[in-house]
Amino acid sequence: MSTTRCEWAGSDRLYVAYHDNEWGVPVHDDRVLFEFLVLEGMQAGLSWMTILKKRENFRRAFDNFDAQAVAAYDERKIAALLSDTGIIRNRAKIKAAVGNAQAFLEVQEMFGSFDAYIWEFVDGKPIKNAWRTMRDIPAQTDLSVRLSKDLIQRGFRFVGPTIIYAHMQATGMVNDHMVDCFRYDEL
Repeated sequence: MSTTRCEWAGSDRLYVAYHDNEWGVPVHDDRVLFEFLVLEGMQAGLSWMTILKKRENFRRAFDNFDAQAVAAYDERKIAALLSDTGIIRNRAKIKAAVGNAQAFLEVQEMFGSFDAYIWEFVDGKPIKNAWRTMRDIPAQTDLSVRLSKDLIQRGFRFVGPTIIYAHMQATGMVNDHMVDCFRYDEL
């Protein structure tokens, strides 16, 4: 008997592993939340597969997504990142990652953790949707619009409503697995 997955997972082993082990699992670790925030911003205009293939390079290049370290990046470090062929070499996205690290630290200071801040938008528990087809899944929601606006007011960039909805899906704030996917009930 074969396992039923969300159709987007396809058959690529990297995508299947990401789908089966990470996507939609509630994340409460600030480092991982920051990682997904950076990666989702880097993905803008690209495929998620491109990001997944470069993920280990991103971890190396961005000090394992230590927000404190990334917040301190100077122009020399940014120039080094722009010459790193293992990552997405887009100046605006790299500078946004540095600025977002600074804003991330401010949120941590204000709320005790980024986790406490972001999960408050869903009252601390995942929203469980009941999608039957991929066409049913929205690219953004009223909630992702509200969260995006709040992040932008706090100085974050590359955090539009679509990027933020992808972040919410990836970090388990919403369960958008198809109802027939084996992960739907597990999460």
